[in-house]
Amino acid sequence: MAEEPAQRRTDPGELAEYHVAAQRRREEQESAKAQVLIDRFVARATEQGLATEELTARPWSGRGRYRTGVVGWFLRRDLSVGVGTDGAYYQLVVPPTRFGRWRTVELTPIPPPLQVGKGARDGESVTLAELLEARLQWG
Repeated sequence: MAEEPAQRRTDPGELAEYHVAAQRRREEQESAKAQVLIDRFVARATEQGLATEELTARPWSGRGRYRTGVVGWFLRRDLSVGVGTDGAYYQLVVPPTRFGRWRTVELTPIPPPLQVGKGARDGESVTLAELLEARLQWG
């Protein structure tokens, strides 16, 4: 009888770490591609003289808006996503903050996705390229 080749047993922890690292690499590559699109948008918007404004954030409750001190462009008409003049990408829905309506809240830029609204309701997901082009047309 021929012996069956020994199968390599993989530790589930190692396998999980491998998948986490692979997902992180994919997200970093996606964000790098998305950042190129945003940098082009900022250059075109500046060149076209597209007006900037202070980006405001909305608390999860949806009541009111918070000042952020960040100047840039809203990318969606619902004011939920924005880009700063420096090319930083922001989600503009934040946790409720005590006195947020009277004070400036701090925004932290996040790595931009190629698909904005991924996993959202039907019709709310759009490619970043389409969103940026629509924003340039919106004026």
